[in-house]
Amino acid sequence: MSLQTVLVIDDERDIRELLTITLGRMDLQVEAVGTVADARRALSENSYDLCFTDMRLPDGNGQEIIELIAETCPDTPVAMITAYGNVDAAVNALKAGAFDFVSKPVDIQMLRGLVRTALRLAEEKREGGGAAKAGGSGDRLIGDSPAMEQVRATIAKLARNQAPVYIAGESGVGKELVARLIHERGPRAGGPFVPVNCGAIPSELMESEFFGHRKGSFTGASADKEGLFQAAQGGTLFLDEVAELPLHMQVKLLRAIQEKAVRPIGGRDEIPVDVRILSATHKNLGQLVEQGQFRQDLFYRINVIELRVPPLRERRGDVPQLAAFILKSLAGKSGQEVGRLTPAALDALEAYDFPGNVRELENILERAMAMSDGASIEASDLMLPQRGARPAPTEVAATAGAPAAAAAAAPSADGGLDDYISNIERTAIVKALEESRYNKTAAARKLGITFRALRYKLKKLGID
Repeated sequence: MSLQTVLVIDDERDIRELLTITLGRMDLQVEAVGTVADARRALSENSYDLCFTDMRLPDGNGQEIIELIAETCPDTPVAMITAYGNVDAAVNALKAGAFDFVSKPVDIQMLRGLVRTALRLAEEKREGGGAAKAGGSGDRLIGDSPAMEQVRATIAKLARNQAPVYIAGESGVGKELVARLIHERGPRAGGPFVPVNCGAIPSELMESEFFGHRKGSFTGASADKEGLFQAAQGGTLFLDEVAELPLHMQVKLLRAIQEKAVRPIGGRDEIPVDVRILSATHKNLGQLVEQGQFRQDLFYRINVIELRVPPLRERRGDVPQLAAFILKSLAGKSGQEVGRLTPAALDALEAYDFPGNVRELENILERAMAMSDGASIEASDLMLPQRGARPAPTEVAATAGAPAAAAAAAPSADGGLDDYISNIERTAIVKALEESRYNKTAAARKLGITFRALRYKLKKLGID
């Protein structure tokens, strides 16, 4: 069996020797050169399983090498070697097609992890291992519309490198599903996928949750605890609703991403972490940057590549497929017969705008299955909101600021006060969810209650 080969391009002899010795101990065959011209010659004469290139070279720069490899040897992962803290160069390298980057001085442990990940990617490509695992997220990325075909094609490209990806899209479009698919189709598929809702972590606990803490570092720290970065070691950390991070945490997160290391609360030393960062939010991050609510340097770092997931109203042709998949899934969970939409029900769904997107479609179909008399689901069973309908006088009074109790009908004779209050709560919560496009964090803010309190009320009132 022939050894895997690595091309190292750096004009510093010490760096070339360090990489040659380190990679040689990993049973890799290394060729080291010091100029762009020598690198071009080597790439024209041989094929390599991995390439490292310095940013600045005597007769050019590493960007040229990255672009050349992306054009002539697209299956060869290439990593940029950058000066310590040079974020701009690292971001530009990733945008040009680099697999990852290494900062000087080179951390040997981090280098070995990067090499293992890159070679695993190259091997999977040779074996044709680009398809999503059976039973993985790929099975749930439903739809044949042009918009979804574009999303799939972009995911296939993004899975091949380690660049941070920012997934943009409205609430309920499936941003976490897309993140999981990027993870499952890439070389980190064997590692953990750790999703975290940044809006659901109390501000005072964020640093401990992300970076961990040492025993005795604060009141209640009765044992060492690893953070989310350590939990995602060798895999992917998905930061959902990243716009909800407070500014002080944005600074700490930026440092962790740039230095690829974290320091637990109460710890003396930084711990190297090998984690790919994917992030998402339904908000306009660029606008938040302009308003000073989100750090520009962090936005620049996590938004190396942006992937927009289209709302359901932009791919109405996918609704029949999505509905059939959801109904089959619901039947499997409940043990019921698979529901069948009548032509009228399907027409009603395709005409609806779905402000809550796929998540709202799931809720509508689950409710319809419960309301229908048999396996056949009528349009009336869907109970779709009547958009554009003139509000009743009581609704006008309620929205004008009149107390909810005065706007609602009085309790019926066969209903108690508890039922009456629950109905008022249910109406207010559903309205807030619809207005916030089913984003629970935003809905809780509209209602003036905590996320935890909203979650409790949703469970209590049976609202899914």
